Parts: sequence; C-alpha cells; structure tokens
Amino acid sequence: MPFPVQTRNLTKRFGDFTAVDDVTFSIRRGEVVGYLGPNGSGKTTTIRMLLGLLHPSAGEARVLGFDTRTQAEHIRARTGYMSQKFALYGDLTVRENLEFYAGVYGVRDGERVEAVLEQVELREVQRERVEALSTGWRQRTALGTAIIHRPELLFLDEPTSGVDPNARRAFWDLIYALVEEGVTVFVTTHYMDEAEYCQRVGIMRQGRLLAMDTPAVLKERALPGPAWEVFARPLLPALETLEHCPQVQRAGLAGDHLRAITDKGVSARDLRGCLQKGGMEVQAIEVATPTLEDVFLALARQK
Repeated sequence: MPFPVQTRNLTKRFGDFTAVDDVTFSIRRGEVVGYLGPNGSGKTTTIRMLLGLLHPSAGEARVLGFDTRTQAEHIRARTGYMSQKFALYGDLTVRENLEFYAGVYGVRDGERVEAVLEQVELREVQRERVEALSTGWRQRTALGTAIIHRPELLFLDEPTSGVDPNARRAFWDLIYALVEEGVTVFVTTHYMDEAEYCQRVGIMRQGRLLAMDTPAVLKERALPGPAWEVFARPLLPALETLEHCPQVQRAGLAGDHLRAITDKGVSARDLRGCLQKGGMEVQAIEVATPTLEDVFLALARQK
C-alpha cells in the first residue's frame, strides 16, 4: 500500500461554517508529513475525519486502505492518535496508563509495556502519577500510549504545544526513531520552525490547503523573490520606508532589524537606495535564508 492516507475533495461544514474546504492530498508510506497552520485553520478537523471520528460533508478519504465513513473501527485499530489534550488518566502512574491502553488495544504481549517505557525514555518516571508530571513528560507518556499497539500510522495533533524548545527537539528525535521502524507520521503544528523537520509540509489557512510539498520546494516556488535581513535606523521609519519600496512584497520587524521579501532580480543596492532616498541610515543588508513563515505569508497573500 504506497499511500496510507488518501483524500479527495475532503470537506467538513458545521452549519454555515466550513472548517475544511475541498482538501486533496496523499501520504506515502514511511513519510513524516506536517500539517502547518494557525489555530482554527482546520488541522484537527482533518485528523478527526481521517480517523472516522467525524464524517465529511463532502469528498472522501481512505486510511490504510479503509473508507473513513464505513470502516472507522478498522482504521482506529491500526493507527495511533495523540490528541491536543492528552487522553491520560492523571491519577494513574505512567506505567498504569501504558498498561491500561495496552488492555484497550488488546495487547497481550507482557513485554510491550517494558519496551515502550524504554523506547520513549519513560523508565525514570514510570511510578510517577501523570498529574504530577511536567508537560514534556506527559507528552512522552501520551506518545507511549499512542504506540503501545504498534500502529502502522501515527496521527500527532499539536504534540509539542506548550513545551520548551529542548523538549520539542527531543520529541522529534523520538518521531524519527519510530519512522526508522516503518511508521508513517502525520503531525499538525503551528510552529513554523518545527515544520522544517518534516519531509513534506501541507500549509493550511481558513480550511484550505494552500500547498503541500517539501520545505525546500515550497520556499523555491512560493516566494516571489529573495529574502533579506535589513539593518537600518531609525527602525520604525525604516520599516515604513521599506514597505513603500515598489519592489518589496513584504516587510516586517525581526527583532533589532527588518526582514523583507522582494521581487526577483532585486539587489541589496536597490534596497539601500530606496532606504537612503527616504532619509534612512543603512547599516547592512544581507541575503536571508527563507523560512516556512515566509512561505505561509506569501501563500496567504496569494489566496
């Protein structure tokens, strides 16, 4: 089965509100696919339809070869799901949560809990009650319960929300360790930098899938031209001046300097000239590495 996930014109309406609007994509076996977008863009609704928890208003989806409308039980038995709100029992220990979910999924292998404790690096907190754990440890425990039955496909919905950057990086190491074992991963996030870890990224906005491709291809195709780091003073007047330069598509603050996206063929000399014409003091202008945030903003403007 080359495509564990396939959707065609997938749509979900709640009354007059369209949460997911005509979305079509597929996921290849062994991929890590990110679904990137702000809160409310339709990411969670998409996952819930793929799991058969919600029926689409239009369109269709197949997961691991099963129809999400009529064969949801087959899908849920073969997939793992880590929701935004961890479905853990706070008054149980880490080990007890794993044992409970092993029972729910009918896992009879007595060594499986031990293996997951080791795999997700939970051994040191296995006797701790979940309610007493930090968000990072609860996150790992939730992942453990999602993989206790050895799923082929893993759905992770905003799995690193609210944890520090180090914990986020460690969690992604765990994801790729699972991929090496043959698991396919579909993960939603609103962290633009985090999406760089994914092999392909789908960008959502207001229920629409604006694009889906590798981060490198998205940056190449979605941006009108190069990105620039601009160091000029005074900062806010320089921003206003930059926004009015005819070849600048977008400009914004980036800490102590400015960031700009321009048309193709624009040079640092062109930007310097525009700023100096406005009476700004230009300290430096450097070519910048495009980010997925640049891509998202560019696509949002086009659509």
